[in-house]
Amino acid sequence: MSSERRSGVGVSSGRASGPVVLVAEPLGEPPAGPSPTDPAAEAARIGPAAEAVARRLEERAASASGDAKAVLETTAAMAADPALRSQAENLVTTESLPAARAVHQAAAGFISALEAAGGYMAERARDVRDVRDRLVAELLGVPEPGVPALAGPSVLVARDLAPADTAGLDPAKVLALVTEEGGPTSHTAILARSLGIPAVVACRGVLDLGASALLVDGDTGEVRLSDGAVLAANVGGRATWNGVGALRDGHRVKVLGNVGSPADAVAAAAGGAEGVGLFRTEFCFLSASTEPSVEDQREAYGAVLAPFGGKPVVVRTLDAGADKPLAFLEPDPEPNPALGVRGLRVAFDRPEVLERQLEAIALAATDTGADVSVMAPMVATAAEAAWFVERARAAGIRRAGVMIEIPAAALVAREVLAVVDFVSLGTNDLAQYLFAADRQVGAVAALNDPWQPALLRLVKLVGDEATAAGKPLGVCGEAAADPLLACVLTGLGATSLSMNHTALAAVGAKLATTSFDLCQLAARGALAAADPASAKLAARAPH
Repeated sequence: MSSERRSGVGVSSGRASGPVVLVAEPLGEPPAGPSPTDPAAEAARIGPAAEAVARRLEERAASASGDAKAVLETTAAMAADPALRSQAENLVTTESLPAARAVHQAAAGFISALEAAGGYMAERARDVRDVRDRLVAELLGVPEPGVPALAGPSVLVARDLAPADTAGLDPAKVLALVTEEGGPTSHTAILARSLGIPAVVACRGVLDLGASALLVDGDTGEVRLSDGAVLAANVGGRATWNGVGALRDGHRVKVLGNVGSPADAVAAAAGGAEGVGLFRTEFCFLSASTEPSVEDQREAYGAVLAPFGGKPVVVRTLDAGADKPLAFLEPDPEPNPALGVRGLRVAFDRPEVLERQLEAIALAATDTGADVSVMAPMVATAAEAAWFVERARAAGIRRAGVMIEIPAAALVAREVLAVVDFVSLGTNDLAQYLFAADRQVGAVAALNDPWQPALLRLVKLVGDEATAAGKPLGVCGEAAADPLLACVLTGLGATSLSMNHTALAAVGAKLATTSFDLCQLAARGALAAADPASAKLAARAPH
């Protein structure tokens, strides 16, 4: 590779160049000593520090709007969370740690739990790190980490960006974003698309360039040295969408939200989601030392379903086990947890856990009036799909489907579709199993690019079978959040697209500008491509 360029994963379209502004590295680990002379007084410093950090984030949220406002409010709420504060205060009083070190250590427990949960929950660990670093800076009396004040239009370069930093960016001043770490499903990718800022993530070695100015191509993922001339991306402002998922020729494609908590559900409903394509139920189990009762689950699910009375909601049953350890399941140690007993596989040995969850889901659906379907994660065969559907029917749930996230399930899609009511493509996991590339590891992020032709060809196989069977095909991975890729997925047979609430308007607006024949044409071009960059170019041609 040329010493003047680097390649990463383009996650937000557009091309821009300009002077580089480096985002400061996060604060290091605070020292464990010296011990405070008055532990009670030292512990008492943590509360006011947390309140100060939360207040600053709330002030930024008050002057923001839309997606940025929601992210900043969420981060502020996390900063004010009494759980982190009380654990840190306890470490000061019981272990005589300085307050900054106690906050860092307490946060480590939350981060480990989220990372162990995998998937969407693992991505929230970045939020906790952000809050931790802001609290530590406040306690040490040093400036908060993050994006510095920009004197003029700039290209931001960072090892990674916290969600709150990305949410607060001004598209009028930020020409482009480049991060050394992160991946296609990161908050940076999602929010950059929402803000209309060209972005490249997983650009290894970009910090070593020592560049004073860069040219960034958010489509190809190429980043190279430039002469410093300012080239602004052609951004037409925020997308406006009428809230109906439909192409200009009337072809319907439901635009749905991905949610994992009551707050997510409120944000998705406010963003105009026509329903929920993926309701992750793990939030109800993560902190439980024993299995939550049917009534506890019923109440928790009801809080998420409430904003969607009368609307479709697809509930994914517990996706846990192995790499997402839950105390009450008592999993056996495994040499390779990602390939072990997880998802639906846990229920084969503990069917009563699944049956109680299905009972709670059915009760919550009745309570809220939401049009609830259920789907099982980590299904590999048609026999497993049939086993799940039988239990869902027994619980009184009318519609039951499965996630296609193991390549084997895609290859037997015809047989799977014969026994289920619908399928939903989990493109994040489908890509990581297809390419043997952990989606949390930046070094292999390029393989998890949802524009990879091999992944699109596997999607086509499922799309063809779903169309032939006359059954719905959803896409609930982050691939659906890319407006151009959403058109390709529609052309491949997707009947619904489900995404983070920040992407709803952009995807809905893009779909409204195209037609089904153009989507099919874009899909054919992307399928014939040899690499992700060529696939994007081919898909863009009809649009």
